[in-house]
Amino acid sequence: MSIATRELFSLFKLRIGVVIAVTALGGVAVQPGRGPGWAGVALLFLCVLVASAAAGAFNQWWEADLDRLMKRTKGRPFATGALTPHAGWLALIIAMVLLSGLVAWSISNGPAAIYTVAGALVYAVVYTVWLKRRTWWNIVIGGLAGSFAVLAGAAAVDPALSPQAWLLTIVLFLWTPPHFWSLAIAFRDDYAAAGVPMLPVAKGDRIAAWAITGHAVALLILTVALGLMSGGWVTTVLAALGGIWFVVEALRLQLQPNRSRAMRSFAASLVELSLVLIGVMVDAAIA
Repeated sequence: MSIATRELFSLFKLRIGVVIAVTALGGVAVQPGRGPGWAGVALLFLCVLVASAAAGAFNQWWEADLDRLMKRTKGRPFATGALTPHAGWLALIIAMVLLSGLVAWSISNGPAAIYTVAGALVYAVVYTVWLKRRTWWNIVIGGLAGSFAVLAGAAAVDPALSPQAWLLTIVLFLWTPPHFWSLAIAFRDDYAAAGVPMLPVAKGDRIAAWAITGHAVALLILTVALGLMSGGWVTTVLAALGGIWFVVEALRLQLQPNRSRAMRSFAASLVELSLVLIGVMVDAAIA
């Protein structure tokens, strides 16, 4: 991978963007109805990916000063000076979000487009600008960004959202905080040095670990319920496996709230979400 490609990959947070876009596919899978067809689903995936990438770029454009203070983020292109955070980037970011919304509207419907744009706005404005430096509730409310991707996918099939779609939306909302709190425990000193009041910084590692465990238990219950509600045995089995692993790692983190355990909890949360999304898509394919 060339240096320029690597810088752009980092700028647009494409790893996170792909995860968000896949959650939109999860929304398509759990919503009963015919859907927009394979081409429409692929285009919707790209719309959510581009909107998420734009929000990720805005996050780095806005926080170049903050990123320089943290070991984990000081290598980002705006922080290093490899890219200059001029107004042209902001214009590109806005254009990407608007284009994503317009294409989503053209291939599906207005609600799907609104949810696509709303997810980007929540991450860029609500989380990055308003909440991140002010309160430990930042990622709790900012977690709505991923939830909107589920809503976009489900609405593309049918704007009258099903109970399964709402349940997966809630799952994403509850999944985001413990995922990032685990990371915040691992990099607590980084966040503290930069003055970012993530939960471990504001309340301590043990309270954060308790919060992670509570969310992990709730996620286990809700994801298994999602499988049972939709009649999908693959979802039920995978949700149980992933959910139990996350709960176990969260409990271990409670006993030993250190970086190693935090990263295992972080990884377990990602595996759990991946298994749930794989489950709902496999169940939809074999239904």
